[in-house]
Amino acid sequence: MNVSAKSPVAEMVPMESMITADEVKKAQKTWGEGIVRIGNTFTNGGDYVKAAEEHINTLYAYDMTDVLFKPTKAAEKQFRMNYEGALSYFVGKNKKYKEDGGFAINPWTNVRFENKETFIYGNTAMAMGNYYFTTTAGDEVKVEYSFGYIKDSNGALRIVLHHSSLPYSN
Repeated sequence: MNVSAKSPVAEMVPMESMITADEVKKAQKTWGEGIVRIGNTFTNGGDYVKAAEEHINTLYAYDMTDVLFKPTKAAEKQFRMNYEGALSYFVGKNKKYKEDGGFAINPWTNVRFENKETFIYGNTAMAMGNYYFTTTAGDEVKVEYSFGYIKDSNGALRIVLHHSSLPYSN
């Protein structure tokens, strides 16, 4: 069993620290908006790497604990257990992760979540379902996901589990 020295310890949490379903939905909306922002920044010739760094620093808990990150289009190095691996997935151009083309630099116009179920336990939450990425042509790309969240000391939700995959097809 691989347990991080930074792993949070399960304990009773004050009511104000408990996660709500509305907070999960807000975090998902913020995540989707961040993906669209990264792609827009890239398309407009801006500093898309900085936009991706802000996205990760704001929404993922790499500075707090281990993050279990398994992105959709990763086969050679499919598990990204560190910040560098996550950043590479979003923006590409990292020699350690040659398969990465920069998922978030696609010019997505929208991301919407459809939660199948959300499980909340104190200051942790997990959500599972489908999310849909809208292309510039208006088509939607369906992706299956599971996200896990914890609440940071400022009361913001941070991702500790990100697993996504394309739906199975014959």
